[in-house]
Amino acid sequence: QVQLVESGGGLVQAGASLRLSCAASGRTFSDYAMGWFRQGSGSEREFVAVIRWDGALTYYRDSVKGRFTISRDNAKNTVYLQMNSLKPEDTAVYYCAKGVTSWGLEFDYWGQGTQVTVSS
Repeated sequence: QVQLVESGGGLVQAGASLRLSCAASGRTFSDYAMGWFRQGSGSEREFVAVIRWDGALTYYRDSVKGRFTISRDNAKNTVYLQMNSLKPEDTAVYYCAKGVTSWGLEFDYWGQGTQVTVSS
């Protein structure tokens, strides 16, 4: 089993920054890619970013490129999502996810999510 626990969400104004964290346990964290997803009210869950097992490769959805940065600390079994220049359309519940392999866009475990609300 894998446990993923997100934290760091909150209510901020447009233009502000937030840093989300996801603490993982239950498997060898450093063997797998890790990702972030989000789901806005009335919307489907969408991919946000992914990072390779070693942190050397990342990939983002177009709407967050240049504003969000995914990173990881394998010694702490934690993945982060630094979100800058936040916009109201970034409002969503953000979930971290464990990759099926060391790199790719397939995920098999998700956390419970953390709410991010951006006011205009």
